[in-house]
Amino acid sequence: MARIQFELPDHFIFTTEVQIYVSHVNQAGHLDNAQLLTLVSEGRARFFGWLGYTEFDVEGVAIVVGDMLAQYKSEGFYGEVIRVEMVPADFNKYGFDLVFRLTEVSSGREVARGKSGIVFVDKVHKKVVARPEGFMQSLLAQAPELQVN
Repeated sequence: MARIQFELPDHFIFTTEVQIYVSHVNQAGHLDNAQLLTLVSEGRARFFGWLGYTEFDVEGVAIVVGDMLAQYKSEGFYGEVIRVEMVPADFNKYGFDLVFRLTEVSSGREVARGKSGIVFVDKVHKKVVARPEGFMQSLLAQAPELQVN
């Protein structure tokens, strides 16, 4: 089976740090693959907070993750601090991809990379809706260099 290949963008607009807790580690002693998504989810929540939103309230609508791609580059271990970098890309009418890279802070070792497909949804009717214009204005105010189509 061919391995997933995923190229990173030139730069990221958001960075936060999270620690690998004992609950993130599996019996083999390294970051569990399912728990990697927990670290990415924490980074995503902080990304939306940085823009002044919660994942459940972005200009009156919510977000859901429609799909996820993850490519593991190295192991992560209990106690390590992981830098989570994110940048939105590939915008469409209903959302965008949130590209991420996870790097161990002290060594600079890349742990994982990938992207989450973010979709905006009506909270009441649970239907996909167009990405909110106010969100785009907030995003571009923080990162005017973004290429948005």
